[in-house]
Amino acid sequence: MAAIIAASKPSDWQPLDPENTLYLQLPTGRVVIELAPKFAPQYVANIKTLARERYFDGLAIERVQDNFVVQWGDAAHTKPLGTAKRSLPAEFLVPARDVPFTPLADPDTYAPQVGFAGEFPAARDPAIGRAWLVHCYGMVGAGRDDDVDSGNGSELYAVIGQAPRQLDRNVALVGRVVQGMELLSSLPRGPGPLGFYTKGEQRMRIESVRIAADVPRRERSRLEVMRTDTRAFAELIEARRNRRDSWYKVPADRVDVCNIPIPVRRQ
Repeated sequence: MAAIIAASKPSDWQPLDPENTLYLQLPTGRVVIELAPKFAPQYVANIKTLARERYFDGLAIERVQDNFVVQWGDAAHTKPLGTAKRSLPAEFLVPARDVPFTPLADPDTYAPQVGFAGEFPAARDPAIGRAWLVHCYGMVGAGRDDDVDSGNGSELYAVIGQAPRQLDRNVALVGRVVQGMELLSSLPRGPGPLGFYTKGEQRMRIESVRIAADVPRRERSRLEVMRTDTRAFAELIEARRNRRDSWYKVPADRVDVCNIPIPVRRQ
């Protein structure tokens, strides 16, 4: 992978869109999240409203469940939402024709076809003409209650364990962590049921959540992502499918969509 990235061309990369990049600032550093408005436009819009009205500032990491998720927000629902919407329609599926898609040749257990939609791991079903994002490591989703229309983006989680693909098409995925994942995955696991923290001092406070476009240019994380519709990325997929270095003795000749990292680097 390192050799492929080193040999890539500038045209193989594209910068993050500041208007759709979220900065989650923790005492330990910044977590950079790329939002996915093509898959969850109403959720992304609501999250941006919450961020711009400083809703998340002063809240905390509430839950860290081992091999599953880190969750942050206001589980008690005590903080006013401001002008953000209280509930949103489920955004689990989108018309496949509305999103770019680079298919992966390998079979998948959970979907008729998997691949990449822009900078996100995704799946689609040609029979019904629908596409959706998939729960790979680092993906960010919006929590909800039993009612599919009960979420609003005020409770967010990031996948920190083995891909929980059973959640696909059941939760609105709104983006993915592109930098700072180690700040979330290394947090102490919560001792309560489902990994919730049971004492106030266990919760890490959120200093701020900002849209990158609202942050002065000199303070932004200048990152770019490898395009998934390029020859370089196709070579990267093959490098992950069949490892050629001396340590590997038996090529797998298979790769899972969640085992293909989408490279991110400083611009």
